[in-house]
Amino acid sequence: MSLARKKPSMHTIRGTRQVRTLIFALAMTSTIVTTAYAAATPANSPKAKSSSTQSKGAAAGGATLPAVLTDAPLVPPPITRRTPAKVLVELEVSEVNLPMADGVDYTFWTFGGKVPGKFIRVRQGDTVEFHLMNHPESRFPHNIDLHAVTGPGGGAASSNTAPGRRTQFTFKALNPGLYVYHCATAPVGEHVANGMYGLILVEPQGGLAPVDREYYVMQSDFYTKGSHHEKGHQPFDMEKAIDERPTYVVFNGAEGSLLGERALKAKVGERVRLFVGNGGPNLVSSFHVIGEIFDRVYAEAGTRYSEHIQTTLVPAGGAAIVEFKVEVPGSYKLVDHSILRAFNKGALGELKVEGAEAKATYSGKQAESEYQAKGAPAAHVPSPVTQTSGPGGQRVYQTYCMGCHQAEGQGIPGTFPPLAKSDYLMADTGRAIETVLNGLTGPLEVNGQQYHGTMPPMGHLKDDDIAEVLSYIRSSWGNAEPPVSAAEVASVRAKTSH
Repeated sequence: MSLARKKPSMHTIRGTRQVRTLIFALAMTSTIVTTAYAAATPANSPKAKSSSTQSKGAAAGGATLPAVLTDAPLVPPPITRRTPAKVLVELEVSEVNLPMADGVDYTFWTFGGKVPGKFIRVRQGDTVEFHLMNHPESRFPHNIDLHAVTGPGGGAASSNTAPGRRTQFTFKALNPGLYVYHCATAPVGEHVANGMYGLILVEPQGGLAPVDREYYVMQSDFYTKGSHHEKGHQPFDMEKAIDERPTYVVFNGAEGSLLGERALKAKVGERVRLFVGNGGPNLVSSFHVIGEIFDRVYAEAGTRYSEHIQTTLVPAGGAAIVEFKVEVPGSYKLVDHSILRAFNKGALGELKVEGAEAKATYSGKQAESEYQAKGAPAAHVPSPVTQTSGPGGQRVYQTYCMGCHQAEGQGIPGTFPPLAKSDYLMADTGRAIETVLNGLTGPLEVNGQQYHGTMPPMGHLKDDDIAEVLSYIRSSWGNAEPPVSAAEVASVRAKTSH
């Protein structure tokens, strides 16, 4: 039984379920106490090792071992037993309202009440009896696809679970490695995008090399109706998700989850192991720790490693294991080195290292003085700008519009209307601005042809960007209309914002 089952529930639990839980708890009392204690103890402490040793004894007796499950960034203690066992994993699905950022709430769909889901740790050769429980107050059915499972759907085919129900299946942990698990209920993208993923570690038969610290870090991208940092409760935006335009890119389910008081910690001279996952649903992570070089990287969490790596790719639905020794005290930032995601969308964490200075390795600032250049820089000659198209209009068009409306604005017959010589777009400037700002859904006639689809809102763009892209469109491909100003966009935004 997991530690999460011992905590008071956020919801009212039905009476029959209380009885079942109580009966199970009485039968497993001594094992539960040991498991809960191990989950609350750092993996490198003597007490954690003692707990693992007790598990080794239980395995030798043929008993079923309850899995130790932890919330990020904590990791269950290493497995010290050297023989396979039967391991019981109980994981509850719930839909809960949690902070996404300061003043921003979001309804997450979770494995275990938080994002990412619980960290599961088993051993190669273990037989895992998996129980998935869907909270009675959930609105949707859910299941689980564990990438560590050899079998249809990674277990998803056997775990479709309605609210208030429990399902069970068993699998053999055949392959060592670090694997993502996620919900695979249709529409799969929506379930994953709302937070339904986590990591399961299958330790090799000989175990992992000992380190001083182990942490669980999982990146994901989120898509909200409101713009970045727009306050209040924010619903999921499927159109943004399909277009891969995340509002937030974060570690461990929320902006700031690994900053300040919640930062990861280590001491000079310690070896640190990070289990890094990427829940996606869309973006590939370029994981990097600023000021450190990874001594070892198990790319895609396989059994082979590379050495002396600066940045490693973690695919959506994939994972990596990185290890390094910290030698200099200070603050080390964890980032997605697609760097605007880190400093503009939230993919930023911190490792605080304490200990003695290591001046021979890193001196810190030694001096500062005035500098006079020996010559003037070369004069900059600005490129001519065509005012009718806006300097950034083509860039914005290529980024946001070209996929649907094509390179020359010709559109796709029967699917996406043309922008070249478009009677609809050119007839009313205010209407064109409002369409870009707020989107458009439903039947539409353009140049005598009928279309019926969805134009996603682009209100997250700045007024200048919208003015420039409309000016570009209105002066390209045979269009010859006056440019649009940022002031016109601002006026329409103020009148039509909703």
